[in-house]
Amino acid sequence: MKKYKPEVIFENDSFIAINKPAGLLSIPDREQTQISLKDILLKKYDAIFTVHRLDKDTSGIILFAKNEAAHKYFSQLFEERKIEKYYQGLVHGIPTQKKGTIDAPIAEHGVQKGFYIVHQRGKDSVTDYEVIQENKSFSLLQFQLHTGRTHQIRVHCKNIGHPLACDELYGNGKPVLLSTIKKKYKLSQHDEQERPMLNRLALHSYRLKFADIDGKIIDLEAQLPKDIRALLQQIKKN
Repeated sequence: MKKYKPEVIFENDSFIAINKPAGLLSIPDREQTQISLKDILLKKYDAIFTVHRLDKDTSGIILFAKNEAAHKYFSQLFEERKIEKYYQGLVHGIPTQKKGTIDAPIAEHGVQKGFYIVHQRGKDSVTDYEVIQENKSFSLLQFQLHTGRTHQIRVHCKNIGHPLACDELYGNGKPVLLSTIKKKYKLSQHDEQERPMLNRLALHSYRLKFADIDGKIIDLEAQLPKDIRALLQQIKKN
C-alpha cells in the first residue's frame, strides 16, 4: 500500500488544513478497501469531522474540523457560500474567451450513476475561470467556485469544450505525453515506450479564504504538485 504523509498547511485548535495528494480518498468510501485522508488523521487526532471533500484524483487544500462546534461552523460557511474556493487545472486547447463565468445547472445523469451533466433540471452551478498560461495543446486555468456541486469544474470544462487533461469521465482520459508538446521529441534509447508526464486528473484545489470561528481572516494556499509544475515548465519551453 502506498504510504501517504499528509502535508499540514495550517492548524489550530478548531481545524486542520491539509494539502491532499492526488490518488488519496478524502473520506472512506462505502467499500472501505482503500485508506482515506480522514483515516490517516484519525490515527493522530482524537476526533476529526468532515467539512467538505475533494475527488480522489484532485490534489490540494482540504479542511477538517477538530470538534463539533467547528464542524457546525465550517459546514455552515460552505453551505452559505461564505468561503472563497480557488482551483487550478490544465485543460485541452485554449478557450476563446480568456476570462468568463460558466453559469450552467448540473444534474446527475439519469442512467449513468456517478456521472453529471449540464441540464436544466439540475442545481444552479456557477464557476468563474481565467486563462493563466497557454500553448497550442493545453491551457492552465484558474477557477473560482461559487457553488459546490459534485464534479462541478470537470462538468463545466467539458461543457465549454475544453475538458480537463487526463479526465477519464469527462475527457479522453489519455495521459499527457511529452511527445504531444515537444516538436522534436525523440524517445531515449533506454526506453521502449514513452513515460507519461501526467497520468491523473489535472485539477488542484490551491486556495481557500474565509473567516475563522473567531472572525479572523484565513487565506491558505497550496502550490501546484510537482507533476503539474513539471508539465507547465515543458509547455512554457515549447
